[in-house]
Amino acid sequence: MASLNLDHLDTFRLVISRGSFSGAADALGLSQPAVSLQIRQLEQSLQTRLIERTGRGVRATAAGQALLEHSEHIASVIATARAAVTQHADEISGTVTVGTGATACIHLLPPLLQQLRQQHPQLKVDVRTGNTAAIIRAVEENQVDIGLVTLPVSSQSVHVSQLYEEDFRLIVSGESRETVAVPATPAALASLPLIVFESGSGTRAVIDAWFRKAGVKPTLVMELGSVEAIKRMVRAGLGYSLVPAMALVQEEDRAGLSVSVPHPVLQRSLGIVMRHDRVVSRGMMAVLDKLRR
Repeated sequence: MASLNLDHLDTFRLVISRGSFSGAADALGLSQPAVSLQIRQLEQSLQTRLIERTGRGVRATAAGQALLEHSEHIASVIATARAAVTQHADEISGTVTVGTGATACIHLLPPLLQQLRQQHPQLKVDVRTGNTAAIIRAVEENQVDIGLVTLPVSSQSVHVSQLYEEDFRLIVSGESRETVAVPATPAALASLPLIVFESGSGTRAVIDAWFRKAGVKPTLVMELGSVEAIKRMVRAGLGYSLVPAMALVQEEDRAGLSVSVPHPVLQRSLGIVMRHDRVVSRGMMAVLDKLRR
């Protein structure tokens, strides 16, 4: 007796459950002759007839009914075996491209990428940086798998899920004699030299909206694309800035700076964006899991 073909067994169960060869063919995305061939081959391997036609379709013969009962158990055992094997499957591999702003790239991603490399050494994560608009375009054009950007996002081509709210901090030079009024409101800051993120970034839009809501216009002296460049300029006493709190977590991040909380609270929402039709790979799931945690 020939070995039992598990795919043919699945097809047999589907023919019986659907009550016809055509129904099984539609479910499997095969032609009806292809399904009929699989059943004939299964019958030949078992040397018995498994299906008979009736006026209402098809039904299992006595032998087919016996096989059907055993096939349920076989399917359960196979599912259990696959689940057990998956736990010891080959390492997650492939390449995942993440797009984000420079601040998150410098201060958020490194420890996450380090953990991913330790846990999945065969998984490669490429990172692209840019402002929110550029990252959204890259996601839309399938150049980036996962975008990590400042919300809101207006594109209808991507799915958006919020990660968390992040506070901003006001920074001035630790050696500057210039004082900032307390509380540090938009009105109190408006006349002072502001070193800010470049136009087009989601972070810049949040800062602009904070001043605009207060009915004041800040005094811009520099627009830069890097939070580290901004901090260097502030350390030099060339102005103040408003930066995401993640850029000041480590002691070395705050060196040479005086840090305080602006009033009212200034926040941004960080979120994940992906194309609606993106098929999420195991590698992407690993990256998303790290981001969400």
